[in-house]
Amino acid sequence: MSGGAGFIGSHVTVELIEAGYDVIVADNLSNCDMTCFNGVKKITGREDIPFVKMDFCNPVATELLFDSNQIDAVIHFSGYKAVGESVMDPLKYYKNNLESFINVIESARDHGCSNILFSSSATVYGEPDVLPVTENTPRQPATSPYGNTKQMCEDILRDSVKAYSNIRGIALRYFNPIGAHPSALIGELPRGVPNNLVPFITQTAIGKRECLSVFGDDYPTPDGTCQRDFIDIVDLAKAHVFAVRRMLEGKMKDEYEIFNIGTGKPLSVMELIKGFEKANGVKLNYKIAPRRPGDVTAIWADPSLANKELGWKAERDIEETLAAAWAWEKHIASGE
Repeated sequence: MSGGAGFIGSHVTVELIEAGYDVIVADNLSNCDMTCFNGVKKITGREDIPFVKMDFCNPVATELLFDSNQIDAVIHFSGYKAVGESVMDPLKYYKNNLESFINVIESARDHGCSNILFSSSATVYGEPDVLPVTENTPRQPATSPYGNTKQMCEDILRDSVKAYSNIRGIALRYFNPIGAHPSALIGELPRGVPNNLVPFITQTAIGKRECLSVFGDDYPTPDGTCQRDFIDIVDLAKAHVFAVRRMLEGKMKDEYEIFNIGTGKPLSVMELIKGFEKANGVKLNYKIAPRRPGDVTAIWADPSLANKELGWKAERDIEETLAAAWAWEKHIASGE
């Protein structure tokens, strides 16, 4: 699992281990530290989870990983992910996000690893004309280099599967993963100022941030704030177990498949803020700020294909999710 020590990777590791799979976690720790990996060991009771510190942009290191292990499926999480930074430094994003994935596919192809699962994103849909979006909704031109790398990686996987008969692939298009594991031992741990909404909410609630900015309240939505499909991180992690099982058991209907991983329920930024206050009995200091360039007005998934084909469905309600996010923030603050 490339990039397996981060927010999503750590939760996926837990779910895979609990489903009976052996997992190798590989990460260069450029976006995270060992906090969540250590949390995974506590949750699973497994001190023996292999960890390899490496950079997937290094083809020799990638080759060595596949040489040294019998790998049946690879999940690719490695990649820079800050939209704003990608606009300021596009070459950093194109080099890292594309090169690392190309190296993974090459090594998988050359070492008999038939199954490649790519961590994609709803950003590929841009500002959709029709909601909710299905897997057949046309991709719009990306609004950032980050989003463009997601589109390009999907295309690289699609074309590789078509060209090399010994590999197949699944792209999971995530919507907005939020929350933390119910144990409060792993969660989202941004470096510096958070790019995502929920860590900014929890850091404001605990006093680490003075005020939360809501970017725009004049959008054409019921309350004027942007709408998103916020999905619990544990629900999202479970989707990977279903996808890996589908590949390993030979149940794919095509050599390359795409699935939306979302709840199918839109929630506005303001609804999320109010939901956090209600779930945790905490009052948030927030203010309305000008719109942020590149923000999509509204997007949410039609997850029916994933529900039907993978047998997966989002189950956790938003109050549970926001309570878990707050418990994780307090755990981090406690320094335990």
